[in-house]
Amino acid sequence: MRTVSLDGSTFDVADETVNEAAFGRPGASRGSSAFPQIRFVALVENGTHIVFASKMADYATHEITLAKTVVAALDKDMLCLADRAFFGFALWTQAQENGADLLWRIRKNLRLSPDKRLADGSYLSRIYASQWDFRHKTNGVVVRIIDYALDGVADAEPVYRLATTILDPEQAPAQELAALYQERWEIETAFGELKTHLRGAQIVLRSKTPDLVRQEFYGLLMAHFAIRSLIHEAALKVDEDPDRLSFITPFASYGERSRLRPLFPPRRRQAAHDAMLAEILDERLPPRRGRRNPRGVKRKMSSFPLRRRGDPSPTAVNLAMAIRIIK
Repeated sequence: MRTVSLDGSTFDVADETVNEAAFGRPGASRGSSAFPQIRFVALVENGTHIVFASKMADYATHEITLAKTVVAALDKDMLCLADRAFFGFALWTQAQENGADLLWRIRKNLRLSPDKRLADGSYLSRIYASQWDFRHKTNGVVVRIIDYALDGVADAEPVYRLATTILDPEQAPAQELAALYQERWEIETAFGELKTHLRGAQIVLRSKTPDLVRQEFYGLLMAHFAIRSLIHEAALKVDEDPDRLSFITPFASYGERSRLRPLFPPRRRQAAHDAMLAEILDERLPPRRGRRNPRGVKRKMSSFPLRRRGDPSPTAVNLAMAIRIIK
């Protein structure tokens, strides 16, 4: 089963009148933001970081609206992870229409009635499309709920709650699913590759018209796909985890070789391709450690906590060992 993640993000675009009219811009505490923005939602394969489905729109379009289009790419061989911002009856039921399994975080205050307690501490419940259905217990959809805590992790929330379509605890125990949910952060890493390494940190999409903005956005996705495909091909050659191969190496190598490619006769292109794969394999990363990085920013005009000098740095933590299922 392929593990994939669903999430959304934004891009700044060039501050042109036509771009602002087409895409809008977010508000700020004093006026509006410096640049118009586009919003997008994507599905990413966790193991390879391949973006295999995406939808973009203006900034005012809600992520849920975009997700309704994107989840059509899910299929029966996938397990989809998503944050609590996406959970809702309509999207939940739509996301599993093609047979995909889901493991989504949900709000702790969501009204649920435990129908059956399971041996691993999880329980079966039902979700409903409306309050009327909830009160009359009609048209409910069965879900399995997992409540857990992270013991010994500073600033962790008291309770985390997951919902899944996998109803059999023997098929997927609660402890394993809670540990697996941490893999949702793979999509954040993929977005970082797009927004920091390909586009450039704090750089806006340069296109000055809406049509060219759309073209540039999907061009970035295609470039990311090309690089990630090379990494995947290299990993398969030596049976390596793609996480152990650097995204930066093929990005730099491909840029250099693409400038020289017109000089390569056709008979040498395969050799150049093989040399690029060898370069990728030369840059092995150490095994990834569990990390905890409290969300915060240096810029004050943000909804996230202000990060000050002297605040704790990101720390290594084994979240899987900290999980305690709440029964």
